[in-house]
Amino acid sequence: MMRLVPDGNIKLGMAGTMLSHPGCVREINEDTVAYVIPGDGDPTGRRGALALVADGMGGHAAGEIASRIAAYTVLRVYYELEGSPPEVLGRSLAAAHQAIRNHSQAEPECAGMGTTCTVLVVRDGAAYLAHVGDSRAYLWRDDILHQITEDHSLVAEMVRQGTLTKEEAAQSPQRNIITRALGSEASAEPLVFSEGLPVRRGDVFVLCSDGLTDVVDDHTISETVAHQPPPEACQTLLDAALAAGGPDNISVGVFVIGGSAPVATEMRSTRPIAIREHPS
Repeated sequence: MMRLVPDGNIKLGMAGTMLSHPGCVREINEDTVAYVIPGDGDPTGRRGALALVADGMGGHAAGEIASRIAAYTVLRVYYELEGSPPEVLGRSLAAAHQAIRNHSQAEPECAGMGTTCTVLVVRDGAAYLAHVGDSRAYLWRDDILHQITEDHSLVAEMVRQGTLTKEEAAQSPQRNIITRALGSEASAEPLVFSEGLPVRRGDVFVLCSDGLTDVVDDHTISETVAHQPPPEACQTLLDAALAAGGPDNISVGVFVIGGSAPVATEMRSTRPIAIREHPS
């Protein structure tokens, strides 16, 4: 088991970037990536930095709408509410789930849409995670890449039960069937880590959708983030997924703790979508 030891400096900053691409096959990018890294003097700074990836589903652009609703809702609610990071992350994902459900009920063409959502918060020397679906979060530390989220998917559950090997799961025609998502079912059941993971200078966090991990292996991810700063690492991983055929939308974010890159506040996706809020 990975042993996480705090750096001792609770004011370590985070720097990084995120990229998203429709891939080589899909016309619409249903992924949304977003991150906020407050600068010095920013009143939101006490809430820490936040990054997320959401991979929508639903067809006819509904997946794109679901993922953007999730991203905007999580960002808004997280920075509005008071409380511990796990508590606020839980309430943020619950609000996103309900917002997607409300939109689906108001817009029949969006019925059944949903999205994965993996959220990283770094605050006061610790990293906090909230997760639903098969997008992933990794931590690279001391030359080892650790997957720190578990996929909520049919084949991942079969691997955990011992009825399928990882190699069989990677080739299974059922590998894209997810068992939990925001919005598509009455209950989302996201996993919110109850405690923070102490961070150290030089730690690298990777957030990504399955459009990356289905075609780029963990060794490549590890070698890339070990030797390249976040902007170049993101581009290299995106290019690797495209070179492998890019059969799905591809999203990746790379963030380093204690990095010297300029801090940023940014959202990246495909295009702006007007989102109307509907009463429940």
